[in-house]
Amino acid sequence: MGLGGCIILIAVGAILTFATDWHMHGVNLTVVGVILMAVGLIGVATFSGIARRRRVMVPPTPVVEEEPHHHHRVDGYSDGYGV
Repeated sequence: MGLGGCIILIAVGAILTFATDWHMHGVNLTVVGVILMAVGLIGVATFSGIARRRRVMVPPTPVVEEEPHHHHRVDGYSDGYGV
């Protein structure tokens, strides 16, 4: 879940907790909203903790360009590869 998903969870939880007056049998929407907000906050904290980690920078390896080796046969025939 990315940062956007966490923010959506917080928003939906806040709506359920503070902006609704629905009453469902067997479900307390205030508690469900608080749980969604808590999960969203935990997700934001986890995401920001992972994003702050420094990446290990690997130094680039030097590129060594070599001259192509052309092997010519002594007897005048080619080796079949167009060289």
